[in-house]
Amino acid sequence: MEKQVITIYDVANEAKVSMATVSRVVNGNPNVKEATRKKVMEVIDRLNYRPNAVARGLASKKSTTIGLIIPDMTNLYFASLAKGINDVATMYKYHIISSSLDSSDDEEQVIDNLLSKQVDGLIYMGHVIDKKLKRLLINSKTPTVFAGLVDDGNEIASVNIDYFDSVKEVTNSLISNGHKKIAFVGGNLATPIDGTQKLGGYKKALEDNNIKYSSEMVFEAEYTLTAGAAIWDAVSSTGATAAIINDDILAIGMMNAAEDAGVNIPEDFELITSNDTILCQITRPKMSSISQPLYDIGAVSMRLLTKLMNQEVIDENQVTLPYSIVRRQTTK
Repeated sequence: MEKQVITIYDVANEAKVSMATVSRVVNGNPNVKEATRKKVMEVIDRLNYRPNAVARGLASKKSTTIGLIIPDMTNLYFASLAKGINDVATMYKYHIISSSLDSSDDEEQVIDNLLSKQVDGLIYMGHVIDKKLKRLLINSKTPTVFAGLVDDGNEIASVNIDYFDSVKEVTNSLISNGHKKIAFVGGNLATPIDGTQKLGGYKKALEDNNIKYSSEMVFEAEYTLTAGAAIWDAVSSTGATAAIINDDILAIGMMNAAEDAGVNIPEDFELITSNDTILCQITRPKMSSISQPLYDIGAVSMRLLTKLMNQEVIDENQVTLPYSIVRRQTTK
């Protein structure tokens, strides 16, 4: 038997007051007699009434809900970001509606669906967003923050680390270990993060050390275990003795394939990955990584969104958080 949904009408009828009075009690309006408030609250508790956030927002034009767009809920990178977002949203009493994307999803439809739910703001996670979707977000007039996504046009607020400097630093580190052939294994190089920021840092480190850049040392791959394993032969064929990899899952796939081929890591081949999720610590050998403050990126993104939704003055539209380099067993 389907469970009956308790409405504000049911509460008002049971408490013998108007629906407007129930609404005032639910929203903490002080213009309610204490005896009436107590009576309404007793009925709310007895009926287990849960106010609908969207319905509560109709009068105030605020739904107290946030739309969260996640490319892949199974990826620990995005899960860590989402944890920070959720904790701050809870602190500020916002509800989150999450939408996950996969290759079959229409991103425009996902955004339209969230906007139709009258969300007060949106947080978009991911590494890339096309111009059409970005324009859709801007035209919607809905406060939006990119978490871990660079907006080259600085039109939408974002929270990131300095991807250019982080990759430059680890490339310099590998060069100082004697490597001259270092592979760069990224995702979609058409994205600002991988193709401009990270690849730019890699190129600058090579230039500073008088090592000629070669496109043959640069690879694109999906962020999956299978893709990492599949790309190893191509990386190995270049004569590379080290690699910078832009995703932990991708790095694991590559490392497994290398070891299956009899390569000793880090004696024969050094690698460093980019996200420092828990996966880096459970592999054998444990993986060295650029460490992003993923929880903090999520938390700061949500706090920035609350300021935008409340039309507060913000210090900067693009927030850059500090990173660190964690050296484990895949580098010397």
